[in-house]
Amino acid sequence: MAQVTVRINGYAYAVGCEDGQEPHLQSMAAQVERRIERIKSIGGQSGEARLLALAALLMADELHDLAAEKLPSGTASALAEGEQARTLMMQRAQLVAGLADRAEAIAAALERD
Repeated sequence: MAQVTVRINGYAYAVGCEDGQEPHLQSMAAQVERRIERIKSIGGQSGEARLLALAALLMADELHDLAAEKLPSGTASALAEGEQARTLMMQRAQLVAGLADRAEAIAAALERD
């Protein structure tokens, strides 16, 4: 495993990555640095944690916009609804499995008697 030191907002961070991924990691750090510089140009200096949080929010917003452009209309909400339906189905399946286990236990007890 390789270790790379990246600089973000004047601070050095040692970050581990897979061998050969060092340039990619440096590129990602540069992306974060660009957003921090953008935030600083808009609103002045803030605390380190606030700058990093705002940079993360900017990147999340950009990812959201990219996903909206790439996915057909309504797909994102359909995926969210699908995940909710899947969770409900999993809960119901667990309930049915529990009931089946209980029924089998009752049947086994009756057979012994």
